[in-house]
Amino acid sequence: MKQPNNKEISRCAWCQGNELYQEYHDREWGVPCTDDKKLFEFIILESAQAGLNWLTILKRREAYRQAFADFKPEMVARFTEERVDEIILAGKVVRHRGKINSAINNAQVFLKIQEREGSFANYLWRLVDYQPSPNSYRDPGKIPTTTETSIKLSRSLKAEGMTFFGPTIAYAYMQAMGLVNDHLISCFRHQQCAEYGHKSLRRQ
Repeated sequence: MKQPNNKEISRCAWCQGNELYQEYHDREWGVPCTDDKKLFEFIILESAQAGLNWLTILKRREAYRQAFADFKPEMVARFTEERVDEIILAGKVVRHRGKINSAINNAQVFLKIQEREGSFANYLWRLVDYQPSPNSYRDPGKIPTTTETSIKLSRSLKAEGMTFFGPTIAYAYMQAMGLVNDHLISCFRHQQCAEYGHKSLRRQ
């Protein structure tokens, strides 16, 4: 989709002033996602963000892609302790052994859910009845960091065995994957993402 001239549009305040942030905002953030590979990618990235700035992770996105086998859960699930040591020594991603081990564990959980449900997307989108939440915030200060749904998602994934995925991370994940549309209504992407969300998301 061709984007409007930068001088003619309004964006969410959080992405302004940084080209990488803006590109991510304009092309990905808030678009309803039913692609299991990308859903897994963002489980790794959002979990890695815990306690950190999202830009810190976004700058290392390609390094994470290389370190975590192009975000293929069946490969990450088989990572050994030696592979964890290699990732840490390479120093290209956040060197937090707990988060790296969590990514391996979460890959195993992801595959278990995928096998049981047919796809991880079916499991995830059923939580919101296969329909993105059409939020309409005008003030960025009003956008929550957790909701009842993010708490429910976090608890559900924790019960499945996932780690480093608390309610705040769960809500950031929901925003990124388009389960909620948290673009401000003044942002040019608000209506575009709302239109993406009109299609049926059942049993992709």
